[in-house]
Amino acid sequence: WSCNINLPVTTFGPKACMLKNPKAVMHIQDPASQRLTWNKPPKSVLVIKKIQDVSLLQPFKELCIFLTEQKQMLVYVERKVLEDPAIANDDSFVAVKKKFCTFREDFDDISNRVDFIICLGGDGTLLYASSLFQESVPPVMAFHLGSLGFLTPFNFDTYQTQVTQVIEGNAAIVLRSRLSVRVVKERREKGRAKDRKLILSNGDAEPARRAMQYQVLNEVVVDRGPSSYLSNVDLFLDGHLITTVQGDGVIVSTPTGSTAYAVAAGASMIHPNVPAIMITPICPHSLSFRPIVVPAGVELKVMLSREARNNAWVSFDGRKRQEIGQGDSITITTSCFPVPSICFRDPVNDWFESLAQCLHWNVRKKQGYMSSEEEEVEEP
Repeated sequence: WSCNINLPVTTFGPKACMLKNPKAVMHIQDPASQRLTWNKPPKSVLVIKKIQDVSLLQPFKELCIFLTEQKQMLVYVERKVLEDPAIANDDSFVAVKKKFCTFREDFDDISNRVDFIICLGGDGTLLYASSLFQESVPPVMAFHLGSLGFLTPFNFDTYQTQVTQVIEGNAAIVLRSRLSVRVVKERREKGRAKDRKLILSNGDAEPARRAMQYQVLNEVVVDRGPSSYLSNVDLFLDGHLITTVQGDGVIVSTPTGSTAYAVAAGASMIHPNVPAIMITPICPHSLSFRPIVVPAGVELKVMLSREARNNAWVSFDGRKRQEIGQGDSITITTSCFPVPSICFRDPVNDWFESLAQCLHWNVRKKQGYMSSEEEEVEEP
C-alpha cells in the first residue's frame, strides 16, 4: 500500500484489526492465515439493505430483531431505508425501529461509530458500503440476496450462526484494496482558463480549480460519453507519459474490480490479495493495445489529450459520473485504506467458488468416456 510505511493498514474502524501472523515472510501474508480479531467486543453494526427490493424486507426485519434483541447491538440504518412504506407502515416493527440510529449519505459522518457492517443484497451493496467510508473501513459481512453474489459469500439461511461467529472474532478476512482517486477540474463558469482566478476569503488569488477525492473499490472508468468520436486521453505513470488511449475509453481497476467491467473488456482475473492495479482499454483503436497490470502504489494520471475532438467522462464504481475537459486531471493510486471483507471459508476458496458459481469459469461439456475397445486401432 502507498502509505509511507512498509506494512498495510491492519486496523478497521474503531475496534477491529487483523490478527498478526508471526510466520509472515517478506511481509506477504498467506491469504489463508488472514483472521479477524477484536480489540474490544463490537457493540455497533451498520446494516445496509438494497433499496426498493421487496424480497429483502423480511430478511432485513429478521436480522435487525436478532441484532437488537438477542445480541444487544446498536444498529445503524440509512434513513431512506426506513422511509420505505412497507417498513414505515409495519406496526409490528415500530418498537425495533425506535432503537435504530439513522444517518444520511453525504450528510452524516459515521466513520468512527460503526464496529462492523452487514450487507443484504447484491455486489452493489458492498460497493455502496465502501463509498460511505473515505478512510478506515470496518469489517464487512455480505449476504448474497441480489442478482449477483461474487462479493457476497454468505447465505442468509444460516445468518444467526454466521453473525455470531463474526461477533466472537471467529472469521477469515480478505483485504480488498481500493483506489485513491483525486479529480482536479478547472472552473469554467466565466472567462478564459488562463485568466480565471479564485478569490479566497483572505483576499489572496489562486487558480480557479477545485479538487474532489474518492475511494474506489472496483474501477475508475474514463469513456467518450455520448460523443461519436473516439476518446483521446493521455495516460501517465509516475509522471511519465506511457500511452495515449484512443478508443471507447479505459478502465483502471483493482484486483476486486478485475472480475467486473474489466473482465468483460478482455482483462485477466486477479485475486484480491495480489497488490496490483489493472489498466484495460475499452474497444481500443489498436489491436496491440492489451490490458496490463502495474504494481500497487504507482501513481497513474489521466488527462484529456490536446488533440482530443471531444471531452471525456469519468465514473467511480459506476457512480458520481462527470465530464472531463481540457486542463482537468484524474490521479489514481492504491489507497491506504482497504475494505476488510469477511470470508465464508477463506480468501482462496471463496474466490474460486465465486468464479465457478457466478462466472461459470471453465465450464464446458465433458468429453465422453472412451472404452478400451475404442482405443484399439487396427493396423492396415
